[in-house]
Amino acid sequence: MLIIAREVSRRYRSPPLQFSALTPTCFQIEHGEFVAIVGASGSGKSTLMNLLGLLDRPSSGQLFFEGRDTTRLGPDAIAAIRNRRIGYVFQQYHLLPRLTALRNVELPLVYAGESRRGRRRRAEAALDAVGLLSKVDRLPAKLSGGEQQRVAIARALVVDPALLLADEPTGALDTQSGREVLMLIQQLHQQGRTIVMVTHDLQIAAQAPRVMHMSDGAVVSDDDPVAPLVFHRELVTQ
Repeated sequence: MLIIAREVSRRYRSPPLQFSALTPTCFQIEHGEFVAIVGASGSGKSTLMNLLGLLDRPSSGQLFFEGRDTTRLGPDAIAAIRNRRIGYVFQQYHLLPRLTALRNVELPLVYAGESRRGRRRRAEAALDAVGLLSKVDRLPAKLSGGEQQRVAIARALVVDPALLLADEPTGALDTQSGREVLMLIQQLHQQGRTIVMVTHDLQIAAQAPRVMHMSDGAVVSDDDPVAPLVFHRELVTQ
């Protein structure tokens, strides 16, 4: 099992008030699943994504990633998991404008201490996987929006992560480019990648085999093909 959430919650304090962004939640995500988290603005989906991506910590509960209880890990161990085991794709591509597509994709490997030759080989392979090997030397300004998002996906894939997190990956794209990016995400899933995609669009969420619907900080339904949400709640609290 890749992820197990046991009564995970997130509360924010702004004295004298306390705001619950995520109520106690239980679920599991297996290796190789493609899960969409869908909900309106303020539903808690971004909060849940930040917890799954270890960008934030739960206020209560336990969150296991590859068998490790991340709520018991220190900052260095959390950072190591983020850098090596999770790939992030955001609505805005966050490419460095003065670096070529190749150099942008290489960045995570630079931080990991990979050799120059190793970085280039792996970055070219990642760009080839998203259909952009012919544009390795292009600057972001010379790429379309859809191509920039593909570079961002290649950058997320270059470390061979256990989990690919995509936050509104088509939100800044035109219809055709968005469709192409979704097709790429589906292809990555078919190749065995574990993907969690956050979106407010029900039509986009429907592209995933499993959809978790959120409202007012709670998972209100989970189209888990293995078992319903109630089963997971009983399982993880045993």
